[in-house]
Amino acid sequence: MSSQRARPSSAGSEVTLDGSVEEQTALRRLATLVASSPSPERVFAAAAQEAGRLLGAERAVILRYEQDHAVTPMATWEAAEAVGPALRDGIPVAVDGDSLTARVWRTRQPARIDEYGGLTGILAQTARAAGARSGVGAPITVDDRLWGCAVVHFRKTGSGAPGAEARLGAFAELVATAISNTEARLALRRLADEQAALRRVATLVAGAPPTQDVFSAAAEESGRLLGADRGVIFRFEQDAEARVMATWQAEGNAVRTALIDERVILAQDTSAGQVLRTGAPVKIDNYAELTSTLAQRAQAAGIRSAIAAPIVVEDRLWGCAVVAFRSGPPAAGAETRLEGFTALVATAIADAEARAELSRLAEEQAALRRVATLVAEQAAPSKVFAAVTEEVGRLLGSPASGMVCYRRDGAGTVLAAWGRAGEQFPVGMRLELDGDSVTKRVRDTGRSARVDDYPSTTGQIATRARVLEARSTVGSPIVVDGRLWGALLVGAYRAQRLPPRTEERIAKFTELVATAISNVDARAQLAASRARLAAAADEERRRVVRDLHDGAQQSLVQTVVTLKLAQRTPSTDPEAGSALLEEALASAERATAELRELAQGILPSALTLGGLPAAVEVLVARTSLPVKARVSVPRLPAAIEASAYFVIAESLTNVAKHAHAQEAEVDAYVADDSLELRVRDDGVGGARADGSGLLGLADRLAALHGRLRVEAPSGGGTVISASIPLAPPEL
Repeated sequence: MSSQRARPSSAGSEVTLDGSVEEQTALRRLATLVASSPSPERVFAAAAQEAGRLLGAERAVILRYEQDHAVTPMATWEAAEAVGPALRDGIPVAVDGDSLTARVWRTRQPARIDEYGGLTGILAQTARAAGARSGVGAPITVDDRLWGCAVVHFRKTGSGAPGAEARLGAFAELVATAISNTEARLALRRLADEQAALRRVATLVAGAPPTQDVFSAAAEESGRLLGADRGVIFRFEQDAEARVMATWQAEGNAVRTALIDERVILAQDTSAGQVLRTGAPVKIDNYAELTSTLAQRAQAAGIRSAIAAPIVVEDRLWGCAVVAFRSGPPAAGAETRLEGFTALVATAIADAEARAELSRLAEEQAALRRVATLVAEQAAPSKVFAAVTEEVGRLLGSPASGMVCYRRDGAGTVLAAWGRAGEQFPVGMRLELDGDSVTKRVRDTGRSARVDDYPSTTGQIATRARVLEARSTVGSPIVVDGRLWGALLVGAYRAQRLPPRTEERIAKFTELVATAISNVDARAQLAASRARLAAAADEERRRVVRDLHDGAQQSLVQTVVTLKLAQRTPSTDPEAGSALLEEALASAERATAELRELAQGILPSALTLGGLPAAVEVLVARTSLPVKARVSVPRLPAAIEASAYFVIAESLTNVAKHAHAQEAEVDAYVADDSLELRVRDDGVGGARADGSGLLGLADRLAALHGRLRVEAPSGGGTVISASIPLAPPEL
């Protein structure tokens, strides 16, 4: 921008000849200058000077209209020192009130003001302060659009000689021609420069470089191309927070450079903050009007204006590119030009993220395979827990991870700790789940949880986390056989924050942990079941031996002894021999009855001969209370029939002994290739599934891949159900 001062023209205000030699000479000089393809600044300065001198004015100004109803002085000429403050070139001013600039804006025609005394608005006030009493203005129209206006001021009323508007219009037309030609040249040059810069960035992107190199190149190329003093690439984080990914500043520029990876809070009045809010390009012409901390920091660094364009990656607002200026507002269309670079940056980010995702997936699968191998090898649970916490911590780049098991009393126990977590949460530590923490949130909701601000939380865990300078923690539930068992946790410290989708990534590991725990429980239950079956078999053998010894064996021994006595009885005492034979016969009959009773306790003959319906009929007949039996099953494999018989027999025995019931029901039927059993009573309820009798039945059914269920609410009767597959499941 240019401001010139010169001595008053010798022609003075009395120059009135239309088409005078002076005017033609001035126009030729200006036309010659335009023909030489000068810079716009030289044309503006020359036009202001020639118009001011020719019209005998004290001041002449070339102004450009802006989109936000403002006007920017491009060049000012003054015949002598100003008597008051004038407009500063390059500084936009609002077009308000009444003035030559406002009238030309409204009418698109030349305008005249013969007396500034009663006019309002910033422009009129500034003109009066600079000594203007009257003036003339003419529009500058470039390619059928109102580009700006030329204005001359006089220190007396009357606005110069008649026809001044037309004469000024002639200069305005030449200025318009110069602007049109210059803009065309600049557009071509700008397009060439822009294409070259875009090619350089595109070539870099095509080589699949580190994303940081793309950020740095985009910040520099866009800053240089747009004539900026600074360029920054921001990545949007959570809660209006952004991370500085790359910065560039012009050589010799004193603008403070942000640190790479620095995190800032984006106020809504900054260019980046507005992009975050709107998702659209933004232009800020005057940072002096902004009040946020980040805006004041920019002002302190000399920033006066800026533009920003969004970086959209796969339909999501990833971040933005910002270029800032220490001079006046950026040129029109700068936002669109910046968008060209953000599109390339978005492509590079998408490619880099795709490569990173593949690498991350490969690392994740390798970690999962290592853990799965431990689970398949039936490694000790403590070894699996330690391996999982370490794999998760390393995979996510986290300095700490851990695993917690929830206790029945509402507390937790640390089962594994990796990295810094062990400093405050050693293995075996009891955790009081008071206050607020990720561990407590997972327990209360059964879902994944996140805490990103430990300074605001309370409780034992939060207090210890603050000692570690924890910033962010994510936890995922471990669910074993439909039951919330514990949680897997990872943490970040100081300024770090765990990235989005962390919950999803660690959830894959919790599934493996759940499988390992389920396998361990299954092995433990199987071992206990086998031990109980072995113990029951041993006890049953001992019972049979005891019953034989105490019952039938004693009767048989007595029979043998009695028969021997009868054999030794003299033939002369037939009565004594006959009595002994009768005693031996009675003893033998008792032994037979005892053996029959003992055999029925093992497996009744009714079951062997008639199947489950016949055996249940015998059981019902022996039971001391009314029983409704509905048994509609064919002959089944012997093992299934025997197990079903013992389930019904044990259930009816419990009803008779403990239920205090009035009646009972027995149902047996085949459905979905399984034998379904149900014994219901109307007694007091309260039966326990872990009682010795029912526990033994559960073990017997487990051997056949069946299951036993006990429903016994207090005062609501008891229902014992069993399901036995008719064929073993395929392995």
